[in-house]
Amino acid sequence: MCQVSKYINPFTDFGFKKIFGDPNSTELLKSLLNDILKFEGKDKIKKITFKNGELLPEAPEERKAIIDMMCEDEKGNQFIVELQKVSQEHFQSRALYYTSFPIQQQGIKGGWNFELTPVYFVGLLNFEIDRFKDSPEYLHHGMIIDKYTKKTMYDKLNMVYLEIPKLKKTKEELSSHLEWWMYVFQNLNLMTDIPKELQNDVIKNAFSKAEFASMPKNQQENYHKNLKTYRDLVNSFDFAVKSGHEDGMVQGMKAGANEERTKIAKNLLDANMDLDFISKTTGLSLKEIASLQRKPML
Repeated sequence: MCQVSKYINPFTDFGFKKIFGDPNSTELLKSLLNDILKFEGKDKIKKITFKNGELLPEAPEERKAIIDMMCEDEKGNQFIVELQKVSQEHFQSRALYYTSFPIQQQGIKGGWNFELTPVYFVGLLNFEIDRFKDSPEYLHHGMIIDKYTKKTMYDKLNMVYLEIPKLKKTKEELSSHLEWWMYVFQNLNLMTDIPKELQNDVIKNAFSKAEFASMPKNQQENYHKNLKTYRDLVNSFDFAVKSGHEDGMVQGMKAGANEERTKIAKNLLDANMDLDFISKTTGLSLKEIASLQRKPML
């Protein structure tokens, strides 16, 4: 097994959770969220508590949601933090669906007066959103806004997207702490040392968490498996898009052998991708994909 990078890839599920998902060491996640949400002064997040990332609906026949990270700050604000590796149809609708769970769970049986604490969906995207492709802005923060007055009608439902690939700057051109985070996401697995600009910055701790050689052997093996899944996912998506068909996500995969389509579907299942997205990508039916979930992954 060959490892050519000193630091792991933060766009893999393993890498993302290794760097940001330690409940006993939350300074990196706090820094990233504070930069993205531009919290300042008394509003800045001081404490993060992780919650169960598996959100279950009231009715068993409804879809559950598996969240990368679900956490809460000292003021009761709730944060859904999702790493989205490739573009998929209805991503924003899925994000809104995820936010419905912590909103519903705030309902207190008995004397609840419908007061809600703010909920933030924070999407860290390794792609550009189509509707924002003509905008140079890489950070988007949506609330419920009056379309006529442009004033905020309700500020407790927050949809926040960070389009990481939109950063096209060199290290010398970075102009904010958030841009340093984006630069690290883009380049961590290509670096061999901590940049001198980060030697006294909290971001430097991401490098120690991400150092491959310092991880136990079982974690190294898990990372290699996850890295393969990530590469297969990206390659599958690129192949489908480049197929040039009107519905490339389906037609591109139908052109391949059924065995290859099944392999791709298993990789997407490993990456916890939405079943509808897997069906659209591979051309397999939801029933066929469900049967793969019950089979051991080879």
